[in-house]
Amino acid sequence: MAHASPAADLARLARIFHALSDETRLALVAMLRNGERCVCDLTEAFGTGQSRLSFHLKALKEAGLVRDRKDGRWAYYSMVPGALDGLEAAVADLAPVEAVRAVKLRCCG
Repeated sequence: MAHASPAADLARLARIFHALSDETRLALVAMLRNGERCVCDLTEAFGTGQSRLSFHLKALKEAGLVRDRKDGRWAYYSMVPGALDGLEAAVADLAPVEAVRAVKLRCCG
């Protein structure tokens, strides 16, 4: 992840985790990591209506993971290059064990 403010980094992570917290969206990411796909192919692969699929694609777009382009009447979706880069390191940085152990909680006396 680029070095933005800690709050911005956490907000970005929250958007990404929300987008990835659904099985359908995870399956979409897996499909799109192999390259651009037409929405008609995605609809057929998932055996669902286009409006339901659009809901999931919108969540992925809002998280900055997926982009689309229009070509005539069709929309094509692909992963944003590098969208998942640094995600593992960002998760590891959330709560280093040493920092958790060092926190002294003041609760109830």
